[in-house]
Amino acid sequence: QVVESGGGLVQAGGSLRLSCAASGLIFDDYIIGWFRQVPGKEREGVSYFNNRDGTTRYVASVKGRFAISSDNAKNTDKNTVYLQMNSLKPEDTAVYYCALSIVPITSFQEAYKFGYWGQGTQVTVSS
Repeated sequence: QVVESGGGLVQAGGSLRLSCAASGLIFDDYIIGWFRQVPGKEREGVSYFNNRDGTTRYVASVKGRFAISSDNAKNTDKNTVYLQMNSLKPEDTAVYYCALSIVPITSFQEAYKFGYWGQGTQVTVSS
């Protein structure tokens, strides 16, 4: 089970930290992705964290403002990945989803490779 938390309403320029917790899955072998979606648009990949080698990736629109990290809890099914979002903009408003993939990811257009998804958490940035 994958559960996101930490969404809310914030003014432009503010910060939020999203959390993604998964039970029953050992994060060590997974790529953790954060996605977001607004009504009428496709789901957009925002950031990835590769637990196998610790590498991170960000879509251009959030680079320098968002940071993904893991609690690095090894060999346990109690894991948490965070998305620290700073300097938020109204265009960051969306439902944010956490997802896990066991297969390699090469681009932000590969949401279909993620087999485990959370229910989403709403982030609203007011101007």
